[in-house]
Amino acid sequence: MGLIPVEPGEVATIVTSLEMTRRPRPAPMPESPLRLVRWERPGVDRYRALFRRVGGPWLWFSRLVMADDALTAILNDARVRVWAVVDRAGLEVGMLELDDRSAGACELSYVGLIPELAGQGHGRWLMAHALALAWGPGVTRVWVHTCTLDHPRALDFYRRSGFVPYQRTIETFADPRATGILPADAAPHYPLLDKRR
Repeated sequence: MGLIPVEPGEVATIVTSLEMTRRPRPAPMPESPLRLVRWERPGVDRYRALFRRVGGPWLWFSRLVMADDALTAILNDARVRVWAVVDRAGLEVGMLELDDRSAGACELSYVGLIPELAGQGHGRWLMAHALALAWGPGVTRVWVHTCTLDHPRALDFYRRSGFVPYQRTIETFADPRATGILPADAAPHYPLLDKRR
């Protein structure tokens, strides 16, 4: 057993992939004042603004560094579905993205709410909608991944929602705060290491 050093300016995280291979039993939809608004072919700037707002606190960055044409191709693909979660005032406070590009499988690519909404039951509401939308005709598997950079209760939340872990990997990447993709004060729960040390 040994420790593997992570270079300053880099991030390491353990990624857990989870799956559901049976459609969950129908249950009453949890109540919430939030609503889902489908985004048909959203522009990359609008999409990235919401992606940053929801995911920045957890160091989501992949869609922020993706080339515009590559991201546009994903967002314009009819097999990728995107919704904004909107509050009573019409503010966008979360997102849901489902990816049906693999036959028989639906990935919950991105599902999240702004941190201010954590612990209020809105996550259960969003997951109930995500699963209802994911289990479309011909779908035999719904899957998602989370990592140790996400909310500390994310893995347990997915398991309580009916997902079963099936794979664990380690991912390392340049810290998006060190490269200027995200602000230096993003994700204060995960320290930004000074490259000069």
